[in-house]
Order: sequence, then structure tokens, then C-alpha cells
Amino acid sequence: MKVLIVEDELLAAQRLQLMIGQYDPSIRDIYCTESVGETVAWLRQHPAPDLILSDIQLSDGHSFDIFRRIAYKGPVVFTTAYDQYAMEAFRLFSIDYILKPVTADALAQAFHKYKEIVTPAIDYQQVLPRVQQVVADEGFKSRFLGRIGQRLQFVQAEDVSFFQADNKIVYLTDKQGVRYLIDYTLEKLEQLLNPKLFFRLNRRYIVRYSAIEYIKPHLNSRLKLEVKGAGREDEFIISRERVAEFRTWAEA
Repeated sequence: MKVLIVEDELLAAQRLQLMIGQYDPSIRDIYCTESVGETVAWLRQHPAPDLILSDIQLSDGHSFDIFRRIAYKGPVVFTTAYDQYAMEAFRLFSIDYILKPVTADALAQAFHKYKEIVTPAIDYQQVLPRVQQVVADEGFKSRFLGRIGQRLQFVQAEDVSFFQADNKIVYLTDKQGVRYLIDYTLEKLEQLLNPKLFFRLNRRYIVRYSAIEYIKPHLNSRLKLEVKGAGREDEFIISRERVAEFRTWAEA
């Protein structure tokens, strides 16, 4: 197995090498680069590694720039001290996202995940989207605490039909049409929800894909959705300007 470590801190790179060796002494082909430019040059001059472990913030930019310049289609494990890059990481070929300092357990889990999906019997390109979905779901909100009158109740994210903003009040409606008051703005929800599963239609609604029953054309090149749990007063209209973005999301 050949591993490439992309890390601009020498001690951190050496520590990763040591931890990999402790995890699996048979992994001996370990290479290190420390910048975007050096990594791009290395990948152009050498056969692709089996796995890349990459810091995100490098001395000459973000490691995401590497994958914009090189047609690398293998798995990547990102290591970083920051969690705000998770969304961008999962758009690439990331199979894990480890926050620094990297622990032996976190590294072992990443390698275990790699071994589960990369075997001679599995086409990595076919299984990768499913793996990314599982990994990505781990970083997004999975349940909400909603209020009905004086009662508080947990609602799982998969049971959500849509979120609705009414002035400064935001409600969660489940697929049975039960409406809960929640303490989030739509802007905050956009950060907490998995963007593959939820789409913000307009300034009032965020809808879950599995709650959409059907879509039909509407006036002025807009689209209208029928959504589970919706009431008579709910109207799910996608503006003409957002139709293309919605179609891209729907077919992802």
C-alpha cells in the first residue's frame, strides 16, 4: 500500500508516519509533500498513491486546490484543526475528515474505512458515493427538539418534511403534517443540514428531498412542488432564477 502525506508541519508529518507504522507495519511506502505546488508536481511524476492523507491549510493555499489541478480519483482523508471545511471535503473524494490533533483511534478508523471500500472485488468509483454519503451524514444534524404547546419532542431528520419561516419564527413540519416550533433560523439550518438531502426553495422554505411528492411547471418558468405534510396555506414555489440550481441538486 502506498500512502502520500500532505502536511506542511514537519513534526505533524513525522507523527503521522509513526502512527501509520504503528497501525500497520506492513505499510512502508509512505511519501510526504508539504505544499500545493509540490504535491501537484509529485502526483504528475509518480503513479497515484492508494491513499492520500492531507492537511487542508497549506503554506501556499488549501489542499482542495490540488484536486482542482490534478485528475486524482482515489480516496482522501483530510486532517485539519478546523471543521468549517467539511462541506468542501465531501464534495471531493474524501472518505474521512479528522480534526487535529489526530489520534491513533481516529487514524485507525480511517484506514479501516479505506480497507472496507477498496478491495479487488469492489469498484471504488461505484461504492464511493455511498461511502461519502454515510461519512457526510455524520457531520450534519440528525435530530431536532421541537415544541408543541408546552411539550418538547425529538424529531429525527429523516422524518422532517420541511422547515418554514414565518416572520422571525421557524417551524419544522414532519411528513405526517405535525408542526413544531424550533429555535433556529433558516440561515442556521442551512449550515446544519446535509445539502444533499435538503434544499432551500426561497426565503420561507427548506424542503427535504424525500418529502417531495411531485414537481410541476408553474407560471413564468417557475416550478411548484407538492410536499408531504403540507397544509392548504403552504405553497412551495421555486423562482425562475433558482430552477437551474434546483435541477442540479435534484439530479445529484
